[in-house]
Amino acid sequence: MANFAKPSVPRFSVDVYQNEYLPEGGREVNAIVTVTATGGGTLGAGLGPGTADGRPSAAVAIMVDCSGSMDYPPAKMRNARDATAAAIDTLRDGTRFAVIAGTHVATEVYPGDGGLAVASPTTRHRAKQALRRLAAGGGTAIGTWLRLADRLLSSADVTLRHGILLTDGRNEHETPEDLRAALDACAGRFTCDARGVGTDWEVKEVTGIASALLGTADIVADPAGLAADFTRMMETAMDKEVADVALRVWTPVGTAIRYVKQVAPAVEDLTARRTEAGPRAGDYPTGSWGDESRDYHLCVEVPPAGLGREMLAARVSLVIPQAEGPAQNLGAQGLVRAVWTDDMAASTAISPQVAHYTGQAELAHVIRQGLDLRKVGDFDGATAKLGRAVQLASASGNADTAKLLSKVVDVVDAATGTVRLKTRVAEADEMTLETRSTKTVRVKK
Repeated sequence: MANFAKPSVPRFSVDVYQNEYLPEGGREVNAIVTVTATGGGTLGAGLGPGTADGRPSAAVAIMVDCSGSMDYPPAKMRNARDATAAAIDTLRDGTRFAVIAGTHVATEVYPGDGGLAVASPTTRHRAKQALRRLAAGGGTAIGTWLRLADRLLSSADVTLRHGILLTDGRNEHETPEDLRAALDACAGRFTCDARGVGTDWEVKEVTGIASALLGTADIVADPAGLAADFTRMMETAMDKEVADVALRVWTPVGTAIRYVKQVAPAVEDLTARRTEAGPRAGDYPTGSWGDESRDYHLCVEVPPAGLGREMLAARVSLVIPQAEGPAQNLGAQGLVRAVWTDDMAASTAISPQVAHYTGQAELAHVIRQGLDLRKVGDFDGATAKLGRAVQLASASGNADTAKLLSKVVDVVDAATGTVRLKTRVAEADEMTLETRSTKTVRVKK
């Protein structure tokens, strides 16, 4: 009988960075909460079912756009098949999986029996054979793809459920309300990475899918890059160790949470996703975790207090909510404090972490604004917004975003944000900047 090492429990830690000092009458408390997960790539007892080698059990649905536009050029469909095959090759043995062809309807291409296959050399070979049936023709109704993926993924008793979605066009064969309803139905049931190939798709649709399902979004402008991108996505999915982690924030009586945002590795506003978790507590979903670290910006409004007073403004912990019974506490906690002082130097200082991520959130916002203004012909407004973006990217050391901005504007002076709009901008460059606008750099230590 084989002997397997005892699985290690994923360990979460919480670090809080803030200036807790407020002036007399001050009410707003800001903190950056850094959450780090380490676990050695295995899942511990009590966090869900695992495989024989101690890894968490997982199910993956790959949704491939097969609408008619995927045949223009024909290489697009061929590269999509090759990318799906590469993703299948990256699956860990024992992972449940399915391949869905997406048009104005959703069709299960493999295994094709209304369920999921179990990854093995045999099923990988059969799945890749079935990819020959992926052919372009029909429309695009992404909500139907997501609903089929949800039905298939929910059929397996696994720890992690994940989707990969590829599209090359706009969601023209269902209403925005249909897609929104599908996303609402799938949210919290599985995570999903979304990719747009080429330049004929709608950035806000693809990023909206990834945002709602707590995944990543990106552009693959050249279809030849799909296989490498799919391989990286699947490798990341296979490295996840624990699903459905929530940031639980407790606040005392008299306080109010203004917002909770993920600010690294990308900006994502979680404020409206709160679910109540008992008196004065709420859970904010963060999705699945591997060995990684993320940063969150918490802003709390507190009742004003006298000089010298101090209070606990918020307590942050990590939990896995349960359908029935109490949530599972992951044993990590951070405290956010408020202290009122008449020391002007102390109360006016801004935490470097808070300042950095406030700038990164503004960077993402002004890029979106600038590109929207450019599209409607407000070139003066676009120049001002994108100039501010260049200034913020330069100040924060966000070299990747600065490079993308330089393809849309000519930079005269990065420090002052002086730029000129380029007369001609490749559509792929503009879409890449918009798609990746929320990606951030971490604060310099």
